[in-house]
Amino acid sequence: LLRHFSSIGFWGLVNNAGISTFGETGWLSMEKYEKFADVNLLGSIRTTLAFLPLLRKYKGRIVFMSSIIAYFSLGNGIYSMTKAAIEKFCDALRLEMKKFGVQVCIIQPGNYARSTKIQPPVSAEEIWNELSEEEKAVYNKEYVQERANFFNSILSEGSTNGNEVVDAMVEALTSPAPKARYMVAKLKEKALVFVCALFPTVVMDSVLSYALSK
Repeated sequence: LLRHFSSIGFWGLVNNAGISTFGETGWLSMEKYEKFADVNLLGSIRTTLAFLPLLRKYKGRIVFMSSIIAYFSLGNGIYSMTKAAIEKFCDALRLEMKKFGVQVCIIQPGNYARSTKIQPPVSAEEIWNELSEEEKAVYNKEYVQERANFFNSILSEGSTNGNEVVDAMVEALTSPAPKARYMVAKLKEKALVFVCALFPTVVMDSVLSYALSK
């Protein structure tokens, strides 16, 4: 494969693979944490390392699919964790690749769940049945149902204009001067990221706690 691309040139790599799920920290098995890290984080790293020699040779572009969820979590901490890790990997890679003329860009979509179908609606019954006996002793079915309803309401508000994210990816690949980050999100989502990035953690915790309690 590398020999084939060496003969025709290699310009851009887009790391887009990702999976999502819902659940509080103790609800998810270690196997699920390992699976998400393997797909969302290590999968992108493996692909990047495989093509790095060609990207350096042809001064190409590397585009990573992150998310505004890298900044905060609302019931999908496992997904947020992997996206935050991708952001840091990209920050290191971007600086290291500058001397080779390779540019690294991050796409940060907001809620496009209805476009991508990355996360199907969650079932409180299925979540409850998969909980360990220790977790069932701490939580109850009503709480799980409330959290599932909350998360499903977020999914239902997702944008259907997935072309906006695709346009950002194309821009990152083709622009003479691409940005390091492309945040493709609604104004209220951008405002939440702004609060998270610039305000003390206690402020963001209060905002998210209020949202979770509604």
